[in-house]
Amino acid sequence: MAPFAFIYDVAFFCHWNGKMFSQLLGSLSGVLPFIAYFLLAMGLLAIFVRLYTWLTPHHEFALIRAGNPAAATAFGGALIGFALPLSSAISHSLSLIDCAIWGAIALLVQVAAFRVMRLWLTDLSERISRGEMACAILLASTALSVGLLNAACMTY
Repeated sequence: MAPFAFIYDVAFFCHWNGKMFSQLLGSLSGVLPFIAYFLLAMGLLAIFVRLYTWLTPHHEFALIRAGNPAAATAFGGALIGFALPLSSAISHSLSLIDCAIWGAIALLVQVAAFRVMRLWLTDLSERISRGEMACAILLASTALSVGLLNAACMTY
């Protein structure tokens, strides 16, 4: 049985050196752009988290650590609401710079959505701090809606 296994291994290796090997190399050629866009997206997400938590009067992470579901719901909605148009920017951008510009626009739109909701409900942050889920769900739904529309508008 051993000689047949060796022949199979040699045939398999030779096949890898041919067409399959070139297909593998072709598939791996996208790894560097993937890493570049992923790192850019993670950087933009980190900037969004920092800016959003800095601009909101309530302290999301402290509230979430304390077990406040309203803070987690509102913040989770904002994260997804930003990630949706960011993913659209990645899919439709022509370069990393193009992606960064549209990612920054998505960030500004999401922050503006929070500001508008705060104008409409002046005690929004206090109510989230108290754990009121109605405001948190409204804020998360607004962030998701704005994020979906923002993503759809980026399909230029």
